[in-house]
Amino acid sequence: MRMRIELNSTTRILSALFAGGIAMSAASAAAQDAAPAPAEAVMQDAEPAENSNVLGEIVVTATKRAQRLQDVPVSIAAIAGEDITERQITDLRSLQAYVPNMAILNSGVNPVVYIRGFGSGPNNVAFDQEVSVYLDGIYGGRGAQFSAPFFDLERVEVLRGPQGALFGRNTAAGAISLISAGPTKTLKGSLSAAYNFERKGYEFTGFASGPLSDTLGLRVAGKFVRQKGWLRNVATGEDDPRLDQELIRATLRWEPSAGVDVTLKGEYGRHQLMGGITHSGSLTEKTNFTDTRYVSDPYGPAPIPEQSGIKSTNVALTANIALGEHTLTSISGWSHFTTKRLSAYDEYSPDRTVPANGSNRRYANGFPEAFDQYSQEIRLASPTGGTVEYVIGGYFDTADYHLHQDSYYQNLGATNTITGAQSTDFDQTSWSYSFFGQATVRLADAVRAIGGLRYSNTTKHGDFTSRTVSGSVFNAIGPDVSGRLNEDYVDPSATLQFDASKDIMFYATYGRGSKSGGFVSNTYNVTPAGFQFKPERSTNYEAGMKATLAGGRATFNVSVFKTKFKDLQQSAYDPDRRTFFTRNAAIASSTGVEAEAQWLVATGLQLSASLAYLDAKFDDYPGAPCLSLETLVQCNSADPVSIAAHNIKGTPLQFAPKWSGNVGFRFDRDLSDNLNFLVTANTLFRSSYFIADGYNPIWGKQDGWAKIDARVQLGGTDDKWNVALVGRNLTDKKTAAASIRFPASITGVARAIYGMDEYRSLALEGTIKF
Repeated sequence: MRMRIELNSTTRILSALFAGGIAMSAASAAAQDAAPAPAEAVMQDAEPAENSNVLGEIVVTATKRAQRLQDVPVSIAAIAGEDITERQITDLRSLQAYVPNMAILNSGVNPVVYIRGFGSGPNNVAFDQEVSVYLDGIYGGRGAQFSAPFFDLERVEVLRGPQGALFGRNTAAGAISLISAGPTKTLKGSLSAAYNFERKGYEFTGFASGPLSDTLGLRVAGKFVRQKGWLRNVATGEDDPRLDQELIRATLRWEPSAGVDVTLKGEYGRHQLMGGITHSGSLTEKTNFTDTRYVSDPYGPAPIPEQSGIKSTNVALTANIALGEHTLTSISGWSHFTTKRLSAYDEYSPDRTVPANGSNRRYANGFPEAFDQYSQEIRLASPTGGTVEYVIGGYFDTADYHLHQDSYYQNLGATNTITGAQSTDFDQTSWSYSFFGQATVRLADAVRAIGGLRYSNTTKHGDFTSRTVSGSVFNAIGPDVSGRLNEDYVDPSATLQFDASKDIMFYATYGRGSKSGGFVSNTYNVTPAGFQFKPERSTNYEAGMKATLAGGRATFNVSVFKTKFKDLQQSAYDPDRRTFFTRNAAIASSTGVEAEAQWLVATGLQLSASLAYLDAKFDDYPGAPCLSLETLVQCNSADPVSIAAHNIKGTPLQFAPKWSGNVGFRFDRDLSDNLNFLVTANTLFRSSYFIADGYNPIWGKQDGWAKIDARVQLGGTDDKWNVALVGRNLTDKKTAAASIRFPASITGVARAIYGMDEYRSLALEGTIKF
């Protein structure tokens, strides 16, 4: 109790400081006169503009060339490295709040990305992702692949909609590109230390960068975190989940002559969460989420405690060589990770008064993984500025993946006598190659036509085995199965771009995307007929405008889109049969609008806002799993005839709120010759959305929410030091990332199990730079 009282006092003090900082910035802004705007903005890469009277520019590489963000005819959200640090964006889940129409499902070490309502759910663990993540050009189709990159970044680019022509594999819904910071021409470095009051832990981050010789540069960056969690486990006395994290990245850049540069980047990451994020709730009324959970430790017969951990290694070798006026680029990559995960479940009764395991029932699942990928991309880029510009290239990768599943159970069933352990093993080997090209033709001074095309071939081989390791049989065991697929895809794209003036650009685009088929990876009673599922295809129509206004003091971007998926891959959990179903939905679509604006109101005061509307639903889904409120007459999951006739046409997609966005400000002012004051605040919001397969309006739906992030900072005007209070989710809004119905056969009392989003975080941070 004493710890809780002290924490609440700290929270009130820090909240008052935040309020004071925001009020101070507002008063100072009111006294600031608006300065005259220059004719043009200064273009820089992820840096503030040298002229403080215009907005800074970000240069992106979404088209495989360096371009101003405002010149790229794509719906793209770019966040510069400085903003990533200020907002404490440390992983994909914390990134989602700043990108409307993007949602990240918190699924342990395997986060699932949804863009415009489309993403590959977590129920089939071996799913390739519909939204791929690229680190310095290296493809990552698995959520666990790049756990380390969210530190020392130059920028993040989020491309919404299919990106099949240039980004290739499995970008049917979008792509996220992470660009890490590189070596600098002069010696630079920084060290940051933070103490988190809510997590009762600390974090150290730093880098050192500079030249080793006239032609060789080095950058080394690292991050070290030890923090407790935000859910008190009453059974163990621990705050779950407890985070141990170490990350290190080293980058060498060699420039032996003009027109030649070679960059080698290697990173290692260990991300270990002990404890979980599950929270029990009622099936009949909305759950009031609390700060506590109850999970026994050790958890029944499981050999390891509840946890979610990953160790990853990534290496990228990039070479750019000038061939006359052309540039040849080679990107070689190796990506490796292993995971260790045991998922246990909050044992509280639905009313959260006492543990519901009166018969000492226990159930837990483990999903350890191992993955290796080698990739190679080569492309040739023409010079820019001519009538025709083009990029052509080829890509190849091969990967080996192993997923082992363990299920541990104790005292289950109607007689509380089913105890034992079961396991499955899934092995997959894949090969993929593609050839791609994109050309830009200047039809007139203000009109450009852009066409792209990619041919891809993917081969996969999968093997699945299951068995009862000890004790009684709980899940039905199916036969050992194998499968092989070989698929070809052709993904075209076409864009028409029109410059209405030097500051206003319109575009219209058509694009196709593909995602390869695959195999069921973690279903005990899988049959040969249900082991394999088909590839999916996406088609996107989009039109937009990007405008720079008020002489560079404001920007306004808007896009409208219609995206349709054919054979959308879906995996759902049937709690009554305790099994997963993976199949292809016939057709799904999303329609919407995305808008974002920035305005430099006065020197040092910048406002920003983004808003997205989304209507995402199944247009046709015969053979869909039963919905939670349907009767046996309407749908019987045990009857193949009933399931075959079941269609959930018109049902909205999961994790797809109608409205999402954020609004905020950044105020930066020198208080004296030596002291600078900075305050930022952002309100992030979502309307309601479904978070469970069964689409239950009580336990399967997350109500709309708004969360506030803020930073109040004092530092030197020479930018050599600063001290800041940093808060995320300041009002401590408790939201669920996903939910599932657990049947009485597992838990004794049927109830909802929620996977929770992070609660409030408050930290004091100090940074020194050299």
